[in-house]
Amino acid sequence: MKRSVILIFALVILVACSKPDPSPIPVIPQKTSTQPPATIEQALPTASTQLAPAVTETELPIETAEPAAIATDEPLFVPTEEGHSSLTIEAPAANDDGSSIDWPMFRQNVRHTGAVDVSLLGQPTISWQFATGGTVESSPAVVDGVVYVGTFNNTLFALSAETGEELWRFPVGGLLRASPSVADGTVYFGADDNLFYAANASNGTEKWRFTLGGGGQQSSAAVVDGIVYFGAFDRNVYALDSETGSELWRFSTGAGVFSSPLVANGILYIGSNDRNIYALNAITGEKLWQMATGRGVFSSPALDKDYLVVGSDDGNVYSIDPATGLERWRFITGGRVFSSPAIENGVVYIGSGDSFLYAMDASTGQLLWRTSLGGGILSSPALSGGLVVVGSSNGRLYALQQSDGLIVWDYLVGDRIPVWTSAAVVAGRIYFGAHDGSVYALHAGE
Repeated sequence: MKRSVILIFALVILVACSKPDPSPIPVIPQKTSTQPPATIEQALPTASTQLAPAVTETELPIETAEPAAIATDEPLFVPTEEGHSSLTIEAPAANDDGSSIDWPMFRQNVRHTGAVDVSLLGQPTISWQFATGGTVESSPAVVDGVVYVGTFNNTLFALSAETGEELWRFPVGGLLRASPSVADGTVYFGADDNLFYAANASNGTEKWRFTLGGGGQQSSAAVVDGIVYFGAFDRNVYALDSETGSELWRFSTGAGVFSSPLVANGILYIGSNDRNIYALNAITGEKLWQMATGRGVFSSPALDKDYLVVGSDDGNVYSIDPATGLERWRFITGGRVFSSPAIENGVVYIGSGDSFLYAMDASTGQLLWRTSLGGGILSSPALSGGLVVVGSSNGRLYALQQSDGLIVWDYLVGDRIPVWTSAAVVAGRIYFGAHDGSVYALHAGE
């Protein structure tokens, strides 16, 4: 009897030792190499042996934070059918000189490329910090020298972009998670009080409000040709008249819509938590196509030329033919992809819950480089002056070289204070918010 107990005890110990150690593994700092690390093919299985010879992997000596990696047997990227597109997408709207002086909405423009032509030089210095009194997950919009941002203290703030001085505030009845959009002197935003608002951008007076179903609103609006487009937790995608707030159409999906709409050439692209990505006629709301992913889609799609790219909670980054909805390739990361992609010069940049920021070829999905930022990346990258600017759950905002992923500088908000907002880059300043309840302006340009 005693011997049996000993044997059972030994088996229990053996089984326990055979389980993976749940404790986090410290990331060992490495010097950047022009060759991939010896273990990269094991860590990132691939269906293609034609990886670029200059894959760069950069790491920080910080443990990876949540969300946890998703186990998968899928290859790194899966090329599918090619050459489907018959849709020609013009270049993103810009000023006459090709630059942008404003950041009027989430991802900067209605195509969500997240790219501007603004020089960012040297180490950043803080210009100002404004305490809002609530967590900031809303990404700021910056137009005509004013920063607009929502907070978890149920308030939309308008701040001086130069000084951070409060100009006005607009209180609502719930959390403000969505990023505001500014068009033609009006700020458009939704809240967790099941209302969507339009307010005068100069003084904050309400123009109109629209009642949503239960659950509130987290999708950031796109305003195109007098129509406001957004999704809501009530499972609908809405199109409203921008002047009156009257409903033009709605399209019902199978779950809440957190993704923000992209609008180009009369077509609206958006993801839903029902695991699908949709293309809708922007005038009528008629469904043109839908493509299924493995889990919900919080990420917002980006479009450059004929590259439509979006992330999914299933850990994949998808490239989709914008005309047909056919998958071109997919790239598997090690975590859930809440981040929205940025695209410039044929390269896609996107973060993952596995702590890595990825750069991949937009036409093939081939990995170019990946850099660990020490915590899950829910922030969406901004591209400016050859740099990628993105926040991490480890409490820092980073700037990396677009060419190779090397970290140029980082700004510490606070240890493990998540930076989930997506930065706005305007006139040499970087504007972002954090979970410490503050909005920051960093000077990093000429």
